[in-house]
Amino acid sequence: MSKLKFLIGDVKVNKDLILLLSVGGLFSLATALSNTFVNVYLWKQSKDYLPIASYQFSIAFFQALTFIIAGRLAKHIDRVVILRIGISFLAIFYIAVLLFETDTLIATILIGAILGIGNGCYYLSFNLLTFEVTEPETRQFFNGFMGLLGSFSGILGPFIAGAIISSMIGNKGYTYVFVAAVILFICAVILSCFLIRRELDTEFNLKRVILERKLNDNWRRVTHANFFQGIREGIFLFVISIYIYLATGSEFAVGKYGLITSLISFITYYVVTRIIKEEYRLKAIFIGGFLLFAAVFTIVFKVTFSLLIIYGVIISLAYPIILVPYLSLTYDIIGKSYKAREYRVEYIVIREVYLNSGRMFSIAAFIIFTAFFPAKQVIPFLICIFGVGHFLVYFVMRKLELDPT
Repeated sequence: MSKLKFLIGDVKVNKDLILLLSVGGLFSLATALSNTFVNVYLWKQSKDYLPIASYQFSIAFFQALTFIIAGRLAKHIDRVVILRIGISFLAIFYIAVLLFETDTLIATILIGAILGIGNGCYYLSFNLLTFEVTEPETRQFFNGFMGLLGSFSGILGPFIAGAIISSMIGNKGYTYVFVAAVILFICAVILSCFLIRRELDTEFNLKRVILERKLNDNWRRVTHANFFQGIREGIFLFVISIYIYLATGSEFAVGKYGLITSLISFITYYVVTRIIKEEYRLKAIFIGGFLLFAAVFTIVFKVTFSLLIIYGVIISLAYPIILVPYLSLTYDIIGKSYKAREYRVEYIVIREVYLNSGRMFSIAAFIIFTAFFPAKQVIPFLICIFGVGHFLVYFVMRKLELDPT
């Protein structure tokens, strides 16, 4: 027990919290093993940014739409059931990628829709369960430890997947990797059966939570912060992995990049979880956001694998610094908002709608600009513009009226 206390600090954990971390860990491992390589897989078939950007836009659109639908369902059925539905759709996604041709625009939009539905159900239920399972005193530990699991998965997943894909002729390696992801998703579904059922609500009042933005400055700022977070994530979700592949011509290089960056992130998440106290949250958000913006300039003027590694090292340090306090603040503000217990589903839905709206905005801009200008010329400009997203989070969050109690 003393060794566990040394590792996690003076935090009381319960069975549901550990189970939820385990489900999230399996999800992270499955995603890390395969998701990075989907963009490369699509690129190899089309050699064009448009299908990949359209695929990413489809994911964000259907994810936001699914959040609203799943939010309504969460008021009538157990949110753990929605979690299982989401993971099942994610498994179906990888099966569809393997079985069907994905070299057309329509095909990439359709598989993006499947992934978006899966992500929407999964993240709605997972975020909701996070809000319900954790308390203010355990929330930062949970977010930090979840980051640790994600980083550990990022260390193993891309490296192993890259090695498997590179060692096999053609796309045979992708089959093994995607099947492994499906198996991990099935394990997550099985593990979720042990989570305690949550009490159900009856009213789905999205309008009241939207109105709360006018009445509650803290909540309005959180939604704006999520939009700014989304505008960076939108194009960076696929541009970097394509950059690495184009710079090296090797999936194994993509795996090595994931290994290096996730190892640094793993250590940083552990340190951040232990040392950042409540009074330093906003300062951490500023530092993390600034580093994420500064990292962009390492790959603006020239793209080489060495420069991409430097970029990866910087963001691996920055993401834990900003995300652990940022997510903890977000849940704390929701917890103190109007009828947070009754409307917790609606708060999570609106938060994710703003996040995915930001993603759609930047991806749409990417599609429009690359349609009129050469991609090599316009992409550096776009990553500079949208790379500021997380830094803007601080300037929104710094005006929060925090209750010292």
